Amino acid sequence: MMGESKPEGEVFLSQSDLSPHGEKYDEGNKEEDTILDLTSCQLHDLEEVELPVQLTEIDFSANRLKLLDDRIAHLTRLKKLSLRQNLFTDDALQRLSQWPAIYALQELVLRDNRLKKIPDISKFKDLVIFDVSFNEISSLKGMSEASPVLKELYLSKNELTKIEELDHLHQLRILELGSNRLRVMEGLEKMAVLQELWLGCNRIRTVDLCGLKSLIKISLQSNRLTSMLGFNDCISLEELYLSHNGISKMEGLSTLVNLMVLDVSSNKLTSITGIENLARLEDLWLNDNQIASLDGIDSALAGSREKLTTIYLEHNPCAKDPSYISTLRLNFPSIQQIDSNIF
Repeated sequence: MMGESKPEGEVFLSQSDLSPHGEKYDEGNKEEDTILDLTSCQLHDLEEVELPVQLTEIDFSANRLKLLDDRIAHLTRLKKLSLRQNLFTDDALQRLSQWPAIYALQELVLRDNRLKKIPDISKFKDLVIFDVSFNEISSLKGMSEASPVLKELYLSKNELTKIEELDHLHQLRILELGSNRLRVMEGLEKMAVLQELWLGCNRIRTVDLCGLKSLIKISLQSNRLTSMLGFNDCISLEELYLSHNGISKMEGLSTLVNLMVLDVSSNKLTSITGIENLARLEDLWLNDNQIASLDGIDSALAGSREKLTTIYLEHNPCAKDPSYISTLRLNFPSIQQIDSNIF
């Protein structure tokens, strides 16, 4: 994304390079600049900003821009464009798809604007990162025209009700769909190399991952799940986040032998079961459940006894036991944190 570290040898322009009116100070020859960073400069337009033709990356994040500057249409070397946190509407961004000189864009960030639909990105055949999170988009119509080489797609905090028009994105690695209105997990079957799937804060009741064996991280926090079943084919999974649901039983996780982080806090669990063979488990979040006792916790977490470093069990009945902390430290020799207590 636009926050990547500076490539060696390249010069960035920032707010300190500008006069109070936004124009660039003349401090020697800057004709070879390739990256322009004008984040948080309170710009309403770009009239006093120089846009050298050598630019490969532009970041206009956190300004007050409403209109695209015509000069962007001539930046033939441009690879990354961030218009994050501005005031762009659908109409204002239509011109992007009419500028052939920038069709080689690889990263386009339109996060946190005033968009109500997916902009036309059909001409950007090299696009690998696309971010339209924090808008008011209600449909994925138009995503079927997105580049099939897309690797990262961010759509969080919109008004989406259906996962659609994404089944051609066979190279997708990251899919962010959190904070929408989704009820069903669908249209994911062909994402064979997907590694991260973020679906928190939706309305999903049932897990259906269609055998996505490359997944490493998945979040279904704050949904309407009542069961853990559905993850058994995700054998590469390392991080699983299921907090704030209605799950009453731990089950279906025995095949996830690579799991390192498991968060099932704020559910309705009464016991710890089904994870005794998870030998790589390091972080276990079980707080805010209904677990009555620590009896048998040594066998319930036998596989991760030597590996477990963090466990949260506060706000369970078992945490009221006077020997709560000492019992956990005795059973897990590598423990470094119990709730907020760090050892």
